[in-house]
Amino acid sequence: MSTPELERALFDAVARDDVATARALIDAGADVNAKNAREDSAFLYAGAEGLTEILALTLDRGADVASTNRFGGTALIPAAEHGHVDTVRMLIEAGVPVDHVNEPGWTALLEAVVYGDGSDRYQDVVRLLLDAGADRCIEDADGRTALQHAERRGQVAVATLLRTR
Repeated sequence: MSTPELERALFDAVARDDVATARALIDAGADVNAKNAREDSAFLYAGAEGLTEILALTLDRGADVASTNRFGGTALIPAAEHGHVDTVRMLIEAGVPVDHVNEPGWTALLEAVVYGDGSDRYQDVVRLLLDAGADRCIEDADGRTALQHAERRGQVAVATLLRTR
């Protein structure tokens, strides 16, 4: 049976990347979708922080892949922002919507470019998102596309991916 105490303990375990404790709490009934005061759940936090083992546990236990955080974003958006390649892959495979737009007006693709540095891992994230069907034409709140951001930031390889994939 799920209780607020179990969820608090689960979130604490996730924040420490304590896989064994997280597993035990989930097995004891902690709800992987329960949100704390910051509107994070074990699933959302694990996705944002690239905690793939815990993310896999939450997905196996019914994580709501369409759930959103306090910014109105899915777990995929901060995972892309931080360049967590394996996490992005897992979230795409789990069915997290790739073109979800958060409250500030960003998609995972936009955040990977705007907050990324164009390095290999960000190129991998962009490639994964494009291969999953991410719409490269979605504009941010200022009317700029991911390609325009990549060009302005001198991310030549990312801009090439956005033009050619």
